[in-house]
Amino acid sequence: MSETDPPLVLIVDDDEAMRRSMAFLFASVGLEAKIFASAAELLAALPAEDALRPGAMVLDVRMPGMSGLELQRHLADRAFPLPALIVTGHGDVPMAVEALKAGAFDFIEKPFKEQRLLDTVTAAIRVSEESLSRNTRRRAIEERLGRLGRREQEVLVGILAGKANKVIAYELDLSIKTIEAYRASVMAKMKAGSVAELALMVSSLDGHDLR
Repeated sequence: MSETDPPLVLIVDDDEAMRRSMAFLFASVGLEAKIFASAAELLAALPAEDALRPGAMVLDVRMPGMSGLELQRHLADRAFPLPALIVTGHGDVPMAVEALKAGAFDFIEKPFKEQRLLDTVTAAIRVSEESLSRNTRRRAIEERLGRLGRREQEVLVGILAGKANKVIAYELDLSIKTIEAYRASVMAKMKAGSVAELALMVSSLDGHDLR
């Protein structure tokens, strides 16, 4: 993937004419569409998260095998980051509520206006951009934490607790100069310009277990 790649729309619909029509529509506004006739086809071709680009999924509800709603729930359980738009020609309010409760981005009934579909997919792509950016940042922070040695991890815990160098030195039975060196190493490896920035990084990991 390169930064010049267009957003990606994954279309799953067992109606060949419908999925090709949607692919043509998205291509007309500069989006790349990949089409699949079933949930199984999509799952077999699903890219790894670190290979994803911003995008969205358009899932038909009624398909042979796994339905669009079942596929959406399956991907939500895997924390797949691309938002899902549910499309059906047989929808009703309870089905719409079920899809939205399961985490669908939106719900559209066939026949739909092309502009409505484009507007919704564009909004979903913006959400995916934010999600992928957060995930990329999280992985980077986790990688930095992984490069810290045991003592650096212990000093990091002390820093985040707001303890002075002399207190950390006493608790770890090390000299203050040694703690200062570890502290500088922690800040450098974490690429943090301040303790506040360091704390923000770690807090963004939702309970990452420091050794």
